[in-house]
Amino acid sequence: MKILVLNGSPKDKSDTMRLTSSFLKGMKKRKDLEIEIIHLIKKNIKPCVGCFRCWKNNEGQCFQDDDQKEIMDKYEKADVIIWSFPLYSYAMPSHVKAVVDRLIPFNKMTMKEVNGHVVHAPRVDLSSKKLLFIAGCGFPNFDDNFEGLKIMIENKFGPKAETIFVSETPMLNEKEAEPLTTPLLNKFVEAGKYYSLNLSLSEKIKKELETPMLPKETYIKIVNSL
Repeated sequence: MKILVLNGSPKDKSDTMRLTSSFLKGMKKRKDLEIEIIHLIKKNIKPCVGCFRCWKNNEGQCFQDDDQKEIMDKYEKADVIIWSFPLYSYAMPSHVKAVVDRLIPFNKMTMKEVNGHVVHAPRVDLSSKKLLFIAGCGFPNFDDNFEGLKIMIENKFGPKAETIFVSETPMLNEKEAEPLTTPLLNKFVEAGKYYSLNLSLSEKIKKELETPMLPKETYIKIVNSL
């Protein structure tokens, strides 16, 4: 089973990637996995220019010669794609969004309606792939932190794409916070074990992973005192 991890954090010391690394540690308990991590910030990915040549030439090839082709080749061959990135302005970082925008050659220009949504017909069948999005943010727990991102993921990737959204992630790289962060990281290890066997997460596990480490009032007070 091929696992492709698209790390969208721009930092080497990534809060979100600590969660993802713990998740992968749990997944590795399954012996037949082949895991590859691509650090997107180190790749040359130009933004989509909206020329639609990839549709008009009917070959699904972008005219831009950069690293996106390599990513799409690996994406197409993977069984599971894990997107890992921090929340930026209530969405994904711009270099991650560039990768998402440049996935349009997987589709055709022709449209169809699916479950009340109008979508472009697929050029490549990706329906069997499992998608998991792990995103962290520096805000405390508020109901609307990830709402915009959640809608974007569902509209672009469909309702089968699973998400894990974690608040207060800057604590993960603070030694003083280890009594709180270590149990969370251990939960991600266990979740990775579960996912490797089931290729999905239960609502119970998701809730445990997304439960804030601190009450929002306490977290805000700590951040404002720095």
